[in-house]
Amino acid sequence: MQTVEGKYGPIKAKTPANGFTIIANIKPGHADLIRKQQAELAGLDLDEILKPLKLHYLRWVIFDNDTRFMYIGIFDTDFDKYTEDAVMLFGSLGRVSIFTHLEGFPEDGMTNVSAFAKFVREHQCDSFFEYARYPDVTSEEILKALKLKNSFSAMLDQMQ
Repeated sequence: MQTVEGKYGPIKAKTPANGFTIIANIKPGHADLIRKQQAELAGLDLDEILKPLKLHYLRWVIFDNDTRFMYIGIFDTDFDKYTEDAVMLFGSLGRVSIFTHLEGFPEDGMTNVSAFAKFVREHQCDSFFEYARYPDVTSEEILKALKLKNSFSAMLDQMQ
């Protein structure tokens, strides 16, 4: 797999499930703060808020007795674009990122894209196998196809 150098380090070759997995230690006593932040997100329109990230999938996992955190994100853009968009998004929301609860996260990590990218790279776990049922299809294309399917189904229902 050939890599290309990006603004914030290597941009790995695009894979069927472009994205990354980050594993980091949680600051002692901060696991419940991460859970609280997640609970606060429950009432928000995440489709609209997270739209700039062009996500297919996002997963947060707290494990090893509340000492470690795993972040899995699958998205349509490359690493540089995702990182820039994530820092911009957190800044525009006026919210503290869950990353601030992780050991080693830089003080300026939510305003300094290079610092954020460095932290992610240092905690990124590369996959050795990936599979995507719908390779080379963006999340927007999937949403459009579903909207078309639902519209077509509604039209057929009207014809009965």
